[in-house]
Amino acid sequence: MKKVYFSALKVVLRSVSSIAVGLLLTGPVLAKADYPTRPVKIVVPFAAGGSTDQIARALADDLGRLWGQPVVVENRGGASGMIGSRYVADSKPDGYTLLFGTQTTQSVLPYIIPNMTYDAEHAFTPITELVSIAQALSVPASSSFQSLHDLVTYAKAHPGELTFGGGVGATTHMAMELFMAQAKIKLLGIPYKGSALSMNDLLAGRLDSMFDVIMTSLPHILSGRLRALAVTSEQRQPLLPDVPTVAEQGYPGFVTNVWFALFAPSGTPAQIVEKIANDSRKTLMEPTRHKTFSEAGFQIIASDPITFAKRVQAENEKWRQVVTKANIRLE
Repeated sequence: MKKVYFSALKVVLRSVSSIAVGLLLTGPVLAKADYPTRPVKIVVPFAAGGSTDQIARALADDLGRLWGQPVVVENRGGASGMIGSRYVADSKPDGYTLLFGTQTTQSVLPYIIPNMTYDAEHAFTPITELVSIAQALSVPASSSFQSLHDLVTYAKAHPGELTFGGGVGATTHMAMELFMAQAKIKLLGIPYKGSALSMNDLLAGRLDSMFDVIMTSLPHILSGRLRALAVTSEQRQPLLPDVPTVAEQGYPGFVTNVWFALFAPSGTPAQIVEKIANDSRKTLMEPTRHKTFSEAGFQIIASDPITFAKRVQAENEKWRQVVTKANIRLE
């Protein structure tokens, strides 16, 4: 009788164990399939109002409508983007706290700031590169330089005399560092706390040159206050069809498009990462949103996580080499 009892008990226990294991296995899957079931937070590691913030808020609005859940943007600026990035790196990897990152936060800061408090390369899972935008190398309308060749020729004859503006490690700065390395010239960098301040000095003729995103430069180029010598994309820009690329003017492979992307804390389930990437692509490809971004000079990328991860690796190596060669440090 005891043998029968214990045999029956074993069967029951095995059944209970199987059910428990099944629940453990299916529970997370169901949760991932239902994602999101509550508000999602996108952290922008910069102050409100800039282009990064504006793109993030447009994406948040679109995803919120698609998901039927609030998607809120939280600005955690400071320390060149490190404060907000660290916050996301330390967050639970469940898809409910995301980082709106750029090449500066992910592929430049780790190499110019000694003793960072987090590992930018391993603390995040790349989700998708959303959009990118080319930069224009411009000079004041009063400048005698009519072409990129003119600027390079003068710079080689007068090393360190010409100036350019941009914050240390910012895209405006890094683009010029890359160009100086390729062109074998030396310009004097004037550090600014923001591109708006450096743009003001460029317009006033107090700076000789500057790289800046087309969205910012375009109105001044079209008004005649600035002269664009080159754009940093692989092909000419539809908004500036008469301005040649840097590459086609004798510097093959030169591309410094500024990119904007989503990252999650490392360890976020792959199903959630894929869903965020796929749904971000849906919103970006919506005709009205696509038109809005294109008219502002942005290129829609909407890459998948694997493609974007490879892109980040390439960007890391590219800017690591630039930083090392120029010995750039942000203390």
